[in-house]
This record gives sequence, C-alpha cells and structure tokens, in this order.
Amino acid sequence: MTIPAPGSPALPAGTLLALARRGLVEACTVATPGERYATAHLSALRIAAAVLACRARPVRRTRPTSAWVLLADVAPEFGEWAAFFAAGARKRAAAEAGLPSAVTAREADDLVRDAQAFLAVVESSLGLPGQQLLLASG
Repeated sequence: MTIPAPGSPALPAGTLLALARRGLVEACTVATPGERYATAHLSALRIAAAVLACRARPVRRTRPTSAWVLLADVAPEFGEWAAFFAAGARKRAAAEAGLPSAVTAREADDLVRDAQAFLAVVESSLGLPGQQLLLASG
C-alpha cells in the first residue's frame, strides 16, 4: 500500500474509510499478534484521517502533531477514541519493529474489535452507510 508524499493532495474520506476497512479484514488474516495489532492500529489512523479530511481546517503548525491530538481538537466527540488509540502507538511501534513480546494475541484481537467499533461510530457520525464487518481474528 502506498502513502501519499507530503504535500500531495489528501485522500477523500470515503477512500480512507475503505482503506481502513480493508486493513481490518487484512488484520484478521496476518499470522502474528504483532502484525495484527499494527495493521488494526494503522486502520484506526486511517479512520481518524477520514474525520480530519471532513472536518479539519488547514492550520500552520510549527511542528508535527499527532493525528490523535488533531482528532481530539477537531472532533471532541472522538476524544476518548483518540486517547485510547494514542496510548497504543508505542505498542504498535514495537510490534512493527518485530518485537515478539510487544503484544499478546488477546491485545491484538481486542484492538481489531476496537478499531471496527471506531469505524462504525465514525461512519455513523459522518452520515455514511456502514458496512458490517464480521471479523474472526486469532
């Protein structure tokens, strides 16, 4: 999967949500808990990016800001979700680094379910028709 270069046009919210949905399906097929966790967390980031694409206004910032901080600022109703996923960023980094003890299978499966719930809440909030994901992980 490719990521747009800095300064390139942003992806539309619908595209970001479709990529997130695809990522959640992929998370259920990967072999290790670390891969599952990282893939689900990346899907949650894409969901947050979809909200930002719909609601954020360009602001000149002097330093990079976390998507989770921006989400809480732009859409306070998602503040708890932002805090939850921000708290998992270090685990995701450890999982992406291949540390076998970074996350357990239970943590990975829980994050897949949490990201699926976040997707449903965001789609509803944006007035988009949700697509039920019946995911079996683990």
